[in-house]
Amino acid sequence: MTINLPMKLSHLPNSLPLDGAVRIELVEGVPIFRASNLVQGRIEALLIKQQESVLTSEDEKELDGYEELDDYLSLVNRMSRNSALNQNQSEL
Repeated sequence: MTINLPMKLSHLPNSLPLDGAVRIELVEGVPIFRASNLVQGRIEALLIKQQESVLTSEDEKELDGYEELDDYLSLVNRMSRNSALNQNQSEL
Protein backbone atom coordinates (compact mmCIF):
# COMPACT_ATOMS: atom_id res chain seq x y z
CA MET A 1 0.00 0.00 0.00
CA THR A 2 1.36 3.41 -0.97
CA ILE A 3 0.91 6.44 1.26
CA ASN A 4 0.55 9.71 -0.63
CA LEU A 5 2.19 12.50 1.31
CA PRO A 6 1.07 16.08 0.73
CA MET A 7 4.57 17.43 1.32
CA LYS A 8 7.94 16.36 -0.04
CA LEU A 9 11.12 16.97 1.91
CA SER A 10 13.64 18.95 -0.08
CA HIS A 11 16.18 19.25 2.75
CA LEU A 12 16.52 18.89 6.48
CA PRO A 13 17.58 21.63 8.86
CA ASN A 14 21.19 21.35 10.01
CA SER A 15 19.98 21.12 13.59
CA LEU A 16 17.02 21.95 15.76
CA PRO A 17 16.89 25.56 16.93
CA LEU A 18 17.38 24.60 20.59
CA ASP A 19 18.22 21.55 22.63
CA GLY A 20 14.96 20.21 24.00
CA ALA A 21 13.00 21.84 21.17
CA VAL A 22 10.84 18.77 20.60
CA ARG A 23 8.95 16.48 22.93
CA ILE A 24 7.28 13.18 22.08
CA GLU A 25 3.85 12.25 23.42
CA LEU A 26 1.92 9.03 22.96
CA VAL A 27 -1.59 9.67 21.66
CA GLU A 28 -3.63 6.47 21.41
CA GLY A 29 -0.38 4.52 21.19
CA VAL A 30 1.04 6.67 18.37
CA PRO A 31 4.14 8.81 19.01
CA ILE A 32 3.37 12.46 18.25
CA PHE A 33 6.12 15.05 18.03
CA ARG A 34 5.39 18.52 19.41
CA ALA A 35 7.34 21.70 20.01
CA SER A 36 8.41 21.96 23.63
CA ASN A 37 6.83 24.50 25.97
CA LEU A 38 10.05 26.51 25.77
CA VAL A 39 9.82 26.72 21.98
CA GLN A 40 6.10 27.51 22.06
CA GLY A 41 6.78 30.36 24.48
CA ARG A 42 9.56 31.74 22.28
CA ILE A 43 7.32 31.59 19.19
CA GLU A 44 4.58 33.47 21.04
CA ALA A 45 7.09 36.11 22.16
CA LEU A 46 8.34 36.56 18.59
CA LEU A 47 4.79 36.83 17.24
CA ILE A 48 3.88 39.46 19.83
CA LYS A 49 7.06 41.37 19.00
CA GLN A 50 6.18 41.12 15.30
CA GLN A 51 2.75 42.67 15.95
CA GLU A 52 4.27 45.55 17.92
CA SER A 53 7.22 46.35 15.65
CA VAL A 54 9.36 45.08 12.82
CA LEU A 55 11.42 42.00 13.70
CA THR A 56 15.17 42.13 13.34
CA SER A 57 16.61 39.93 10.61
CA GLU A 58 17.89 37.59 13.32
CA ASP A 59 14.43 37.30 14.91
CA GLU A 60 12.84 36.79 11.47
CA LYS A 61 15.32 34.00 10.71
CA GLU A 62 14.58 32.37 14.08
CA LEU A 63 10.82 32.54 13.47
CA ASP A 64 11.30 31.08 9.97
CA GLY A 65 13.29 28.22 11.52
CA TYR A 66 10.45 27.45 13.90
CA GLU A 67 7.99 27.48 11.01
CA GLU A 68 10.20 25.01 9.16
CA LEU A 69 10.43 22.84 12.27
CA ASP A 70 6.64 22.87 12.53
CA ASP A 71 6.35 21.74 8.89
CA TYR A 72 8.68 18.79 9.52
CA LEU A 73 6.91 17.79 12.73
CA SER A 74 3.56 17.92 10.95
CA LEU A 75 4.90 15.67 8.19
CA VAL A 76 6.38 13.17 10.64
CA ASN A 77 3.15 13.12 12.65
CA ARG A 78 1.02 12.51 9.54
CA MET A 79 3.32 9.68 8.50
CA SER A 80 3.22 8.19 12.00
CA ARG A 81 -0.59 8.38 12.18
CA ASN A 82 -0.99 6.93 8.67
CA SER A 83 1.36 4.08 9.50
CA ALA A 84 -0.53 3.27 12.71
CA LEU A 85 -3.87 3.45 10.87
CA ASN A 86 -2.63 1.14 8.11
CA GLN A 87 -1.27 -1.30 10.69
CA ASN A 88 -4.58 -1.32 12.57
CA GLN A 89 -6.54 -1.90 9.37
CA SER A 90 -4.31 -4.78 8.31
CA GLU A 91 -4.79 -6.44 11.72
CA LEU A 92 -8.58 -6.51 11.25
